[in-house]
Amino acid sequence: MRGAGRPHILVLGNEKGGSGKSTTAMHVTVSLLKRGLSVGCIDLDARQGTLSRQIENRRAYADSSGSELEIPSLHRVHASTADARTRAQAEDRDALDTALRDLAACDYIVIDTPGSDNYLSRIGHASADTLITPLNDSFLDLDVLARIDVEGRAVLGPSTYSQMVWEQRQSRAKAGLKPIDWIVMRNRLSHVDARNKRDVAALLGVLAERIRFRIAPGFGERVIFRELFPKGLTLLDLRDKSPGFRLSLSHVAARQEVRDLLRSLRLPGAFPAGEGEAEPGGVRGDESAGPESSEAPGPGTG
Repeated sequence: MRGAGRPHILVLGNEKGGSGKSTTAMHVTVSLLKRGLSVGCIDLDARQGTLSRQIENRRAYADSSGSELEIPSLHRVHASTADARTRAQAEDRDALDTALRDLAACDYIVIDTPGSDNYLSRIGHASADTLITPLNDSFLDLDVLARIDVEGRAVLGPSTYSQMVWEQRQSRAKAGLKPIDWIVMRNRLSHVDARNKRDVAALLGVLAERIRFRIAPGFGERVIFRELFPKGLTLLDLRDKSPGFRLSLSHVAARQEVRDLLRSLRLPGAFPAGEGEAEPGGVRGDESAGPESSEAPGPGTG
């Protein structure tokens, strides 16, 4: 256990689908559970419900196989269907607040957000102590962070998503809360040292300074993630004699990617002293500074 105090809230956010938010959320959740920490999950993307289904699949597999699997508490939050905007927003906020209260005894709360910009996603982001944005390692997906020129070499300005994150950082600062530690996770990494991979890395380095986030290593493109989904399993559940799976060197390497990610998150209490928790560092900025660009957006823009 981390000890007394409010839960540390991790939010998985990206306005594009298919970036690996739910897979990352599940692996981070199970990683923490296996360390003896209590974890609650909130699925704000309840209509699609990928994270919810993974957890439900995990519970069903544990029951049918007799396996002793760690199961997180789960809350599914559906967006309000009220016609009036103010009423819908009030209902969304009440639903999230209720879920957070119900999980208040947990060490960690992991929130999966929709792959779209809506009010529920915004208030989910505003609750983050740590924001993880999985990003497919390509120029096609960089536009979730910034507008890039046609040559793919220069940053023209922040994206709508970056602007939204900045606004939520501002709202937390005004409320006297700790700054959001924003981490962009390079996902579906190629194992080939291609020029495109190096160019993406260089642009991400520029954006990290401008928009104020840290960069973390993510997961390679692996079929195993799709194979594990029906059972709700993660790479950390696999052993040499796991039924239905033959552990390969690729799986061992993938499992190490998960561990490397958890270390790079620098979560309080996730690693005992001397177990290799990373020292503070990387790119961080104060919450009064907005995303830099040639157009210098301010509050209420974007």
